[in-house]
Amino acid sequence: MESYAALMIARAQFKRPQVMGILNVTPDSFSDGGKAVTVTAAVKAANKMVAAGADIIDIGGESTRPGADTVSAAEEMRRTIPLIKKLSDSWKKKNITAKISIDTRKAKVAQAAIKVGAHIWNDVSALTYDEKSLDMAAKLGCPVILMHAQGSPGNMQDNPAYEDVLGEIKLWLSTRVAVAMASGVKMENITIDPGIGFGKRLEDNLAILRHLEDFKDIECPILLGASRKSYMGKIDGSGVEDRLGGSVATALWGADHGADIVRVHDVAETVQALRVWEVIRGHGD
Repeated sequence: MESYAALMIARAQFKRPQVMGILNVTPDSFSDGGKAVTVTAAVKAANKMVAAGADIIDIGGESTRPGADTVSAAEEMRRTIPLIKKLSDSWKKKNITAKISIDTRKAKVAQAAIKVGAHIWNDVSALTYDEKSLDMAAKLGCPVILMHAQGSPGNMQDNPAYEDVLGEIKLWLSTRVAVAMASGVKMENITIDPGIGFGKRLEDNLAILRHLEDFKDIECPILLGASRKSYMGKIDGSGVEDRLGGSVATALWGADHGADIVRVHDVAETVQALRVWEVIRGHGD
């Protein structure tokens, strides 16, 4: 993961955000659940995204969709660790430079993933779910992504409410960055994610997108994870599989408004759109 300073220089030069491809090895994720539940299928999916231009592959073994149930650390590791090891070993031999991210709330899972070759810890709970996470993040010394969520996956969309959505999310993320640093996590290893769709109403998601650049005040790179999210369906009635246009539009909006990483299901289409965006801005091939 690039340092914050390097990412800010890149942003000033209109360089495209990094593209993080989503790879859920779960039976119940909201969009791609059940599509890559075997190691062979998941390796194929990861390599396809890397060939299409993904900079990072984000591997998750526990669904965090609204209403999702928690799975044990043992089950999460069963789903993710063999895959991460196989990808890491293969990519080293082929000199593939894409990074692997482990999407988990559990310190034990993150530790196992980093040990076998993952590079980044992406935690939707911002290191709050597991009491061992802060110490583990400091011990591992890897880049971490801290995301805002109101509530847990099981209840976060029951009745989300804010008095000042932007102010509350910024304060919460700023606090989590400070707590992480006090626990030994280096500032240059922290990326923040305002958490589109995690305990948010349509108006909250739109406010975050419209004011995405405001999160630069925290002085950490920003990840935007809006791919195929339900707010698009609230706008036009589309189903999960029919939100490619909305997802690409959001990624381009993010590129213009401060996103340093975009987390997406549709890697090839997003990479193409960002390459065209980059050339139009005068900084591409």
